[in-house]
Amino acid sequence: MADANSILDTKLREIFGYTSFNPHQREIIDAIRSGRDCLAILPTGSGKSLCYQLPAILSGEKLAIVVSPLISLMKDQVLQLNQLGEYAVLLNSSLSREDYSKNIARIVSGQVRILYVAPETLMKPHVLNLLDRVSISFLTIDEAHCISEWGHDFRPEYRQLATLRERFPGLPVLALTATATKRVQKDIVTSLHMKTPALFVASFDRPNLFLEVKEKTNGFKQLTAFMERFANQSGIVYCASRKETEQIVTKLTKQGISALPYHAGMSAEDRNRNQEAFIRDDVNIIVATIAFGMGINKPDVRFVVHYDLPKNIESYYQQIGRAGRDGLPAHCLLLLGYGDISKIRYFINQKEDEHEKRIAGNQLSVMLAFAEATCCRRIPLLRYFGESYQKENCGACDNCVDGVRAETRDLTVEAQKFMSCVWRTGQMFGMGYIVNVLLGSTEKRVLQKGHDRLSTWGIGKDHSRQAWQQLGRQLIAHGLLSQDPTYGGLKLTAAAWPVLRSGKKFTGHMDEGKAATKPAAKKAVAARREDVLSDPAKRNLFEELRQKRKELATEMDMPPYVVFSDRTLVEMVEHRPATLSELTEIHGVGAVKLKRYGQIFLSVLNDSR
Repeated sequence: MADANSILDTKLREIFGYTSFNPHQREIIDAIRSGRDCLAILPTGSGKSLCYQLPAILSGEKLAIVVSPLISLMKDQVLQLNQLGEYAVLLNSSLSREDYSKNIARIVSGQVRILYVAPETLMKPHVLNLLDRVSISFLTIDEAHCISEWGHDFRPEYRQLATLRERFPGLPVLALTATATKRVQKDIVTSLHMKTPALFVASFDRPNLFLEVKEKTNGFKQLTAFMERFANQSGIVYCASRKETEQIVTKLTKQGISALPYHAGMSAEDRNRNQEAFIRDDVNIIVATIAFGMGINKPDVRFVVHYDLPKNIESYYQQIGRAGRDGLPAHCLLLLGYGDISKIRYFINQKEDEHEKRIAGNQLSVMLAFAEATCCRRIPLLRYFGESYQKENCGACDNCVDGVRAETRDLTVEAQKFMSCVWRTGQMFGMGYIVNVLLGSTEKRVLQKGHDRLSTWGIGKDHSRQAWQQLGRQLIAHGLLSQDPTYGGLKLTAAAWPVLRSGKKFTGHMDEGKAATKPAAKKAVAARREDVLSDPAKRNLFEELRQKRKELATEMDMPPYVVFSDRTLVEMVEHRPATLSELTEIHGVGAVKLKRYGQIFLSVLNDSR
């Protein structure tokens, strides 16, 4: 094992330029190399791709198959890998007939270690026949949550992948995703016929992301004021509609801000062109609907703004995951407009399928519980994914930074009333029904159930429906209540009983209209949003390195981050290597990149001395 670890460490340094593994990477690599099935849930930016790239490179002349749903992601991965050595090819409809044939020839001749392919391409007879002719090391299924009907991005074509287990018996499978609830995890294992898989679940926390929610008062003014702190840096603004996307781009452009739109109403050609401009740093800002983002591997996105409320917390988590993938600080701002909530509810009510309507309503409730939370924002966010956040103060959200936490009041009695009503009605009803009982409703369902005879019937008439709903969401956010993801039924958790029986204090908000408006987070932002390089001299050198990186990338027709990431450039500025030997100590400088770019970047560093 010591020799195996030594080889892994050496190749990690030599090929990728990394000095150490991230959590779980080594264990996943060891498991897949030993022939064991693996399911790994690792957050965005934690290095999922290394988990299959390194063992594939070390697999002799065998071929690893990587299934990915997006052409853009496959192209990006192949481009980055082939900057480290000629390791990978892809097969998809974007290739010319000549390039497609060349890639097949390279596969057959054993020249490459990794094949990237979409699920629908992989299942084509000619591709399966091709794979019959080569020796396969293992199968990786990226974005594995797509296989589950319970996931947020279900893709039916992923279901067909299970047949590969029959065609290639004994072939180890590595399933990777950034987001999967326990239900989705179980579905992935069952759907892929995984045999006693090794399970790796990393923390869903992204400590470098600052999470902030502000009430939307003047959305565009708030947006531009926020963006002033990120001059010449990359960011994404998410909007609910195509029309709004175009309007914001027009307004930003008039103010001299470099921005382009991205939404499903555009042609594929226009979308791809705008995405490429963003990836290649030709434009700083993409204003997009939820159609944008999956498969974008740009590591230096410094901020993500949700101009409108996301429909569910999984989408929110996925979208903020576009920021700070290089590990450097990034800021995630959500503008909470109470008119947006009404719009979402309207569209939910238009659904004909009652099951879909109920699930969408529950998802909105969870999203609002996060947005209105007065506790650390990581507590409700991570709890959704089954993770308990232990710190009282994360230091990286608006609720935790000094001077930002909104004023709260003692709501112990109100919390007791709400939870008592949940208990007395049998812990099987949703929030709307519980509030109806508290308000003394005489609707047919309440009377049929006999809940008008409960002691909790009508005890909440001193507060509005909106106030009780707000309190219910806070009880969920604080973990005193759990909510069934399908039917929305509320249940008391173990944390509820000290409040309900012993009078443990509960503080929060109950407002008769909107949620409480929080004080401006100026102090928090100033404390947290120090720039990556605040010293002017260091900032100037960093910009010189960025410019050189951009020149090289343009010459080679590739995104700048494929040359070096921002993290690598920051370390160059901080450590100021003067020789090629010293440059090898910088994160992300492997043997091939050292030979290709080392002297060029040393010249910039030495000229600035």
